[in-house]
Amino acid sequence: MSSAVPTYIDRHFTGIELLADHRERLAIEEEERERKRTNQFEELRSEVNAVPIRIRAWEKMHGLRLPSDPAHPILRVIASTTGISLARLREEQQARRVNQVTRPRSEETNA
Repeated sequence: MSSAVPTYIDRHFTGIELLADHRERLAIEEEERERKRTNQFEELRSEVNAVPIRIRAWEKMHGLRLPSDPAHPILRVIASTTGISLARLREEQQARRVNQVTRPRSEETNA
């Protein structure tokens, strides 16, 4: 008669085996982070994506917001990273300002 409970074999790991396993997991995790970062950079530069999408991708990647100052020095960095012209970045800044001014109060509290 067979038991329904699976049998587990405990294996004694040596310190070297545990360390090697840990290093392997770290390497796999690092490869995954690098793959995600590469995909994020591709999303930033892809002209298939609309400018606002590319800007939001940059904001998400860096945890920053597009500054409202059209002379802010970070705009050159954003332009270089995303391939978006400074003029187009400034247009997006203006569009955001207009959107913020024209947004009804009820949307601001729900956002």
